Amino acid sequence: MNAAIVGWGKCLPPAVLSNEDLSTILETSDEWITSRTGIRERRVSHVRLEEMAYVAAERALAAAGMEGKEIELIVFGTCSHDDQVPNMASGIQARIGADAAASMDVNTACTSFLYGLSTATAMIRTGVVRNALVIGAELITPFMDWSDRNVAVLFGDGAAAVVLQATDREEGLLAEKLGCFSEARETLRVHGMGGRYANQGVLYGVTRWQFEGQEIFKRAVQGMGDACESALKKIGASANDVDLVVPHQANLRIIEAVAKRARIPMERVFVNVHRYGNMSAATVPVALCESVEEGRVKPGSLVLMPGFGGGLTYAAHIVRWGERVTPLRESKAELPPNDRTALQLLKEMQERKLKPVSRTW
Repeated sequence: MNAAIVGWGKCLPPAVLSNEDLSTILETSDEWITSRTGIRERRVSHVRLEEMAYVAAERALAAAGMEGKEIELIVFGTCSHDDQVPNMASGIQARIGADAAASMDVNTACTSFLYGLSTATAMIRTGVVRNALVIGAELITPFMDWSDRNVAVLFGDGAAAVVLQATDREEGLLAEKLGCFSEARETLRVHGMGGRYANQGVLYGVTRWQFEGQEIFKRAVQGMGDACESALKKIGASANDVDLVVPHQANLRIIEAVAKRARIPMERVFVNVHRYGNMSAATVPVALCESVEEGRVKPGSLVLMPGFGGGLTYAAHIVRWGERVTPLRESKAELPPNDRTALQLLKEMQERKLKPVSRTW
């Protein structure tokens, strides 16, 4: 039994934060950011994480020709929860009417969607459920330290989802390699996100990012490169058999280094980091959706999806695409309108953080 991807959908908030915009609040420039990261712009959300994830989920369900009530499992991958109790997945369950579904969150930072894909696929293979909705979504901007140019230029908001369905065809996730460099976990820590700060007088969401760029770069290339080799070996395939690589979009230099290590030319690598920056758990599913939309994924394509995130987690997934590359129907789900610029949204976030903490809920 396999778990074919039969539906896909994304949601990107409309407010665009360009490198030029960032240069008005940080000592940086478009040339400085682009030359180091390949990023030119990113999105800033005017809505909560659940709203973006809901729109992405509805679009994925429409592409699959399914109704929410048919879904048996929801796996929500994120590290930027609106709420941790209750979990994010149960919120989507209620919104789409999946009354009989099981719902769970997965947090492995940027690899959360890929780990969620493994989880849902395993549950379909073992007969626990017959289908699943897997979401990768992040609302990073409210947790960003906008005074730190080393990290503020990298991240953005977004969401995407896929629908998995049991099949006896050789489709969906064929093999994966999951791992974690836990000994190096302190190279990427967001101080201010978590219960450990509650008794330190730190307001939740007021953060300081511990981000050791050079070590993260080295570990990312090693982890994703080795994981790609391991996953391909499991199915007796080589780099020549891969039709398209859809990697985690953290930094163009990392993507290029991973492709070189895997001996896959950049012509067979999908890149959209210049448009969205690093959306953490959302990068791989958004890139997957866009690669299908742009005709880069064709019927029967073998797709390699490597990822890397805090922890330091890493992964590589090999997916065989099915015969269908067009949605069965279109969704009417849309985000509420927004009339503010990205810079205005950032200003509002900063002002809210400076307000006194209220004990009235």
